[in-house]
Amino acid sequence: MTTPTTVTRADYCVLACADAWRGDGEVLASPMGTVPSIAARLAKLTFAPELLLTDGEALLIGDVPAVGARSAVTEGWLPYRRHLTMTMGGRRHVMMGASQIDRFGNQNISCVGDWRRPSRQLLGARGAPANTLNNPVSYWIPRHSPRVFVERVDMICGVGYDSAAAAGPSATRFHELRRVVSDLGVFDFATPDHAMRLVSVHPGVTADEVREATGFPLAMSDEVPPTREPTPGELRLIREVVDPSGLREREVPTA
Repeated sequence: MTTPTTVTRADYCVLACADAWRGDGEVLASPMGTVPSIAARLAKLTFAPELLLTDGEALLIGDVPAVGARSAVTEGWLPYRRHLTMTMGGRRHVMMGASQIDRFGNQNISCVGDWRRPSRQLLGARGAPANTLNNPVSYWIPRHSPRVFVERVDMICGVGYDSAAAAGPSATRFHELRRVVSDLGVFDFATPDHAMRLVSVHPGVTADEVREATGFPLAMSDEVPPTREPTPGELRLIREVVDPSGLREREVPTA
């Protein structure tokens, strides 16, 4: 089947990120970044109408405004304390970014290099540890490279499967890394040792290209399928309703 020339790499990334919330039910979607924000809105407008969305600050919104729009229908108040309660209770699915991520899903957003004298200071651990131990977490990586997909992260902020296992039942009880989406493909951890697995490649990308851009061995089948194509309805929602300004193309430029 020939991929429609009108579908861009950014469209596929939005679709793949949206699918991360499939089957979640009534939980708070916490997307971080432009493409995840578009994706969460697409999910709510299609297969996940129960998802709760926020304005990015302290309000639950009852409609699905375009990304960047200032007006929205207020459905409820979600102050910081209540937001944390939802996080600790598992009623949230966050899609975070990562400056580094390794084969077991350990994520780093704090520093690059030795902790005692790092070469780069980044955001800090922030809420990553609590997120990964209390509710489902997915990741969005807009620039797939060996500098991001590393053999071992320089500091663990988001907890991966091996680190959770080493910490014991208190860490593994609610630990779930759902999906990793990059500008090259889609990944999960559905392997016996919870090592990262290549699930699909975006059209125009080969499995060998993904392998070469990854700093650790990837689990994958002999034939990796392409990321699913958006339906005409999904494509219309992305382009006309959720992201009419084309902000997604700035994050994932057309090759």
